[in-house]
Amino acid sequence: MTIDLNETHDPARRSWFASANCEDTDFPIQNLPFGLFRSAGRTRGGVALGDAIIDLNALLDGGLIDGPASSAARAASGETLAPLLTCEPKAVSVLRARLSDLFRQDGGGDPNVLQNTLVPMAEAELLLPLKPKAFTDFCTSIDHIVRMGGTPPKLAAMSLPVAYNGRASSVAVSGTPVVRPCGQYELPSGSGAVSFGPEPMLDFELEFGAWLRAGNALGEPMGMADAHTSLFGCCLVNDWSARGIQFFESILGPHLGKSFVTTISPWIVTMEALAPFRVAARGRAETEAPVPAHLLSPTDQARGAICVELTAELTNEAGASQQIVRSNLRDLFWTLAQMVAHQGSNGAPLEPGDLIATGTVSGPDDEARACLAEITLRGGAPIRLPDGSERTMLEDGDTLTLRGRAMAEGFVPIGFGPCAGTIHPARSFT
Repeated sequence: MTIDLNETHDPARRSWFASANCEDTDFPIQNLPFGLFRSAGRTRGGVALGDAIIDLNALLDGGLIDGPASSAARAASGETLAPLLTCEPKAVSVLRARLSDLFRQDGGGDPNVLQNTLVPMAEAELLLPLKPKAFTDFCTSIDHIVRMGGTPPKLAAMSLPVAYNGRASSVAVSGTPVVRPCGQYELPSGSGAVSFGPEPMLDFELEFGAWLRAGNALGEPMGMADAHTSLFGCCLVNDWSARGIQFFESILGPHLGKSFVTTISPWIVTMEALAPFRVAARGRAETEAPVPAHLLSPTDQARGAICVELTAELTNEAGASQQIVRSNLRDLFWTLAQMVAHQGSNGAPLEPGDLIATGTVSGPDDEARACLAEITLRGGAPIRLPDGSERTMLEDGDTLTLRGRAMAEGFVPIGFGPCAGTIHPARSFT
């Protein structure tokens, strides 16, 4: 299941394109994530490098990509990245290696020619890379479960990655307005007073997502080995939560409280790019239920987690801003492969283009409480922004921005780009 390190991961590698060498860039030459963008009236696929986008169509038209890499380049150059996810993994790897060679210092490409294939990111509109076939939201942080009232956690949460099938149609790209939803809720809780109106307790959830490249046939269970090979790449996810609606309706599970919008970052960072940042999965204490045999893989336990520092920044309408979360993906109770294998363990078919999310990535530290319900103790401990304003939940005009950075000693950090949304007032029925 592990992806071998190769020349594209070389920390000494630099690009002739200066912004790709900045220390704080999400997109050094070691990353090369895929995305979809619109500029000059055209929608097409590209690859992020520094503060620009490599236009794959321009490379193909110029004959700069040929041979085995060309099939993956063509798959990634159209108006959706869905064909890319069904490409042979080797073809995608060869394409990344070719791009790395073209854009590295003293590499195989002429900077004077290649400069014309770069589109400034600031002049492009970043789009949803593809419409997900299906969306599953997991809940894989024991710290989140405990803080939200599950002490001790239910046996199921300790024995399997808890999840629900979400609404794929409302997955949207970073920057899409977050319209406050309307619904039913009971306030105060236990009062029996049910109201219908704009959500009074709008929250965010800092999550991490994975796009699938392969699946399984109906009735054919998926094991851990196939789960690993099904992972194509990752993104950031904010699965916004209407807490009032969610708490009131959750008899079978979340529905309208979670389905109104889910925001993702626009770039798909490949599993190959993330290879240097793989770390051991979270272990199990003697008092915790062991990992069940069908979700247990020695290789996964050794390298199944990923070290990605995740942050959330809250900015109010007046511009006062503060980082309110710092967490790490490696602290989750379950790995990405275990989530995939669990979903396919009953023979439910997974498909290329499916999107899964980890659920709230909360860790054991106070700063790793990854939603406002945790941070403010369900409203009992407001946070204060630099201008003196306070928040227990999100208000109209607030902007919430997630960021992620994969890090490991001896390697160049890589990121995912921002995952942001601004709260807009609820809309009335017409």
